[in-house]
Amino acid sequence: MKVIEHYDRASEPLISFEIIPPKRGGSVQSVFESLDKVVEASRPPFIDVTYHAAESYVEEQPDGSLKRIVRRKRPGTIGLCAAILHRYGIDPVPHLICEGFTKEESEDALIELNYLGIHNVLAIRGDNTGSQVSLNMNGTANKFAIDLVKQIHHMNNGQYLEDIVNAEATDFCVGVAGYPEKHFEAPNLDWDIKKLKDKVDAGGEYIVTQMFFDNDAYFRFVDKCRAAGIDVPIIPGLKILTTTNHLKSLPKYFHLTIPDELTAEVDADPDNVKNIGVEWAQQQSLELMEKGAPGIHYYIMGNPQPALDVIDFLKAK
Repeated sequence: MKVIEHYDRASEPLISFEIIPPKRGGSVQSVFESLDKVVEASRPPFIDVTYHAAESYVEEQPDGSLKRIVRRKRPGTIGLCAAILHRYGIDPVPHLICEGFTKEESEDALIELNYLGIHNVLAIRGDNTGSQVSLNMNGTANKFAIDLVKQIHHMNNGQYLEDIVNAEATDFCVGVAGYPEKHFEAPNLDWDIKKLKDKVDAGGEYIVTQMFFDNDAYFRFVDKCRAAGIDVPIIPGLKILTTTNHLKSLPKYFHLTIPDELTAEVDADPDNVKNIGVEWAQQQSLELMEKGAPGIHYYIMGNPQPALDVIDFLKAK
């Protein structure tokens, strides 16, 4: 089923999750162990799986020469999505990114997903960390998320990168990303929302937000989106703070703000940071649901337990 159909048919807010593939050579069994817990506790309608571009680094060879190595550290997104679909009967949502992938590689990935019966994707640009292999300069890659959305929309209409007689149209439901505190490259939130509306008009059918810790930011964002004419579901994305390092790493890498109240609680009792983070997320989740959010999307990555603790709390309410 398509993600948008899950929301159309839902009688209560939906709970979904996002995971990350194991590193190259790592065991997928640990991923399945996490998913077993998630499925047993919540039976989510869909599960997102992140996608990762190749990274470039220099490695010294035995003769002393230097060689540029290009390697994807976390391959396997499509295979993991296929496993989720067939192992659990849950709709997977693979992320597709512009950064580090040619348009042809994106088309190939979409063809594989179509053959596997996977008809949901989240189309994002992907931010270059500096080590990723960038293809945007020579025009072989989609430059922005809207370009990828348009490519998928074209395939849904039977239009491929080359003219193909009697080409089969795909049937993908396309999600896009939104930023309650604006994308870090946007000059302001209103400008960012205009760009978001362009992605929706190009074929985006629902929005998943960047993680946030201040619900007021989400509610303001939704109000501005509705005022701009965006009428698709806007799903709040939550990350649960579980270590003191998150106070620095999350703002650094995700360009978000952590409220003074939360940082003060952690600073006052750093040994209890996990419980503080879970309790914060419990109250966040409860308020979001009570005020009409269509669901909550938890960024669990490799550790589902904090999110499951939040879900247990919500079930008791």
